[in-house]
Amino acid sequence: MASSDDEEAGFDEEPVVRFDGVGLRYGRAPEVLKDISFSLQPGSFHFLTGASGAGKTSLLRLIHLGLTPTRGLISLFGHDPTKMKRSELPLMRRRIGVVYADRQLLDHLNAFDNVALPLRLAGRVPSDYTPDVVELLAWVGLAEKIDAYPAALSGGEQQRLAIARAVVNRPDILLADEPTGNVDQEMALRILRLFVELNRLGSTVLIASLDDDLVARSGRPVMHLTDGRLSLYRDPDA
Repeated sequence: MASSDDEEAGFDEEPVVRFDGVGLRYGRAPEVLKDISFSLQPGSFHFLTGASGAGKTSLLRLIHLGLTPTRGLISLFGHDPTKMKRSELPLMRRRIGVVYADRQLLDHLNAFDNVALPLRLAGRVPSDYTPDVVELLAWVGLAEKIDAYPAALSGGEQQRLAIARAVVNRPDILLADEPTGNVDQEMALRILRLFVELNRLGSTVLIASLDDDLVARSGRPVMHLTDGRLSLYRDPDA
């Protein structure tokens, strides 16, 4: 679906994400995702839409290796994760940044330490990453909040902090699950501009969203889930 449109747009690189006939169920329940096939090219930007419960979060979790498909094949960066060594999977995950719907900020860490956490876990030392974290916080408009804790930040500020943490490792893929769900329209547009800029810098972006107005304003291609099926791919230039 998405792959054919991308080829027409001139993409000829190996997809960073490819799903072939993917199905997913939890336990013995009916499938949440059914026969999902698509690909995302390097540097592309898509929205993933669909009603609550359509399977958007599950699809994002499959890409981030938080779930294993019940059937079908998933390829990331040209590799089948099921055939990789366990020691190789964390390195692959680091190439994927995630902005969660509930942000998942750590309340006991200030803004600087929340953003720096992925770098610390990767083994980098403060003297190495401090300038990068300070610059990134300024870039998302939180330079004056560097020592603030999440509880002292507004909803929009918390969302921008979560975005900064997701991109501090300069991921090849950036996934966002309802990143504008709890902010006003002005802040939603500001957050969208951040994603557009990240895409311009090279990240492949996939945003799950219920905000039809924001999706329409973006002018970006859309993948739509209905009852677990990827039933629509819309190209804004079509």
